[in-house]
Amino acid sequence: LAGCGEEAAGEGSAQLWITRDRGSEVVLSTTVPAGISALEALRRKADVETRYGGRFVQAIDGIEGDIGKQRDWFYFVNGYWADLSAADYELHDGDVLWWDHRSWKGEMRRPVVVGAFPEPFLHGWDGEKRPAVVLGPAGEVSEGLADLVGGVVNHTGEAANKLVLVPGSGFRARLEGSPGDPVVFELGLKD
Repeated sequence: LAGCGEEAAGEGSAQLWITRDRGSEVVLSTTVPAGISALEALRRKADVETRYGGRFVQAIDGIEGDIGKQRDWFYFVNGYWADLSAADYELHDGDVLWWDHRSWKGEMRRPVVVGAFPEPFLHGWDGEKRPAVVLGPAGEVSEGLADLVGGVVNHTGEAANKLVLVPGSGFRARLEGSPGDPVVFELGLKD
């Protein structure tokens, strides 16, 4: 397809999710080739309007960002909020590329989200996967979660992604730093 404006794909595939309002409405869920940019993957499956020299998304299938309403398109790769242009991120085999049209009122930046779980444990960022550790009571639940995320139970590791089992309910994620840095997910378990 040289000369047609499409990037050449690499080996493997990635998932593409297009949603609204933090995933509450699914617009599209499909696969795209790995080895192309996040923007090219989106263009192959949807009608896209860009801004800022074509490097950032303004609208997908007619759903536009709106500064006045404080709504825009944000994209995540394997649960990490991407901190670079979609034209600059190359998809890797197994990646989950998630475009979400959402409000940013009161919360512009969400560095990591639980909506793509078990990502980023499985594929990490930019093709680099961190070790995974499940911290919690020994038993079937911890072992099952360790199997799910490709990790181990109750080992320490400074550079590991951690899934911490805590009393209560809920599922939260946090990241101190940039995409690819270790994440901590907290999963509430009721007695």
